[in-house]
Amino acid sequence: MHFSSDINRPPYEAGDAFLQITSGCSHGRCAFCTFYRDAPFCISPIETVEEDIKELAEGWYYPFDRIYLQGADPFIAPFDYLMKVAELIHEYLPNVKTIGGYARVDNVRNKSVEQLRALTDEGYSNFYFGNETGDDYLLERMDKGYKAEDVVSYMSKLDEAGMPYILNFLGGLGGHGYGLSHARESAKIINRLHPTMVYASELTLFPDTPLSQDVKKGKFVDATEEERLLEMKEFIERLTIPTIFKAEHVTIPVPIRGRLPEDKEKMLDLLDHLIEMARMGRLDHFREKVSGL
Repeated sequence: MHFSSDINRPPYEAGDAFLQITSGCSHGRCAFCTFYRDAPFCISPIETVEEDIKELAEGWYYPFDRIYLQGADPFIAPFDYLMKVAELIHEYLPNVKTIGGYARVDNVRNKSVEQLRALTDEGYSNFYFGNETGDDYLLERMDKGYKAEDVVSYMSKLDEAGMPYILNFLGGLGGHGYGLSHARESAKIINRLHPTMVYASELTLFPDTPLSQDVKKGKFVDATEEERLLEMKEFIERLTIPTIFKAEHVTIPVPIRGRLPEDKEKMLDLLDHLIEMARMGRLDHFREKVSGL
């Protein structure tokens, strides 16, 4: 198998098979991330992808029913290329029903609604879009490369095409004193869309990120654990769409999950308990223990 970086996937995709079709990240400038900076961005030759699919078919792990594509944003690949990848997967791995992966919001820009429908028919489903925020100030501050209205525009194409997708909320992204505004602006954008899931994680600074350098220069102050939990509570309170909510990442001290709106009060009650723990200092050293994502 050809992998230019470590395997990356959300916790709920642990049972999938992994196939690299792109290396690195097509953007590679987000201020808080260095995940894929060990590999320059490129799209894998289709011959290499076919070799890897054959290897998956011959492995002890098959049959599996989902493939999680590797690379920071494999959905950037052109429509014809993605269709060819799906054709090869279905030829050699007939048990595979769906294909997902990480994605950037602007990966949708180069695909029409009709093409997105065709990709959906081939099994592309529930890509994890790292929108992180719906706040224009933070999108610019973190050099995400698009605006909040772009999130609505591009994801609405998926809604129209009937392709299920997942959106992300990155708590703590605004740092000290900015959480509640971030929560409101992000919920406002997501409430205009129809994700199957909203998956939350928390900003955790590592030394090799540009944002960590800003901390050293006094340009960014990290949010406290209490602020992060208050932000998460505000975000959940503001969500009005029916969806699944999960905050069960390694960056979250206690998993929070449920269906909205049915489980909203249960999740808010848990957050109230965690907020009280934070006020008592019981979470003061939690983030120091997060050694990787």
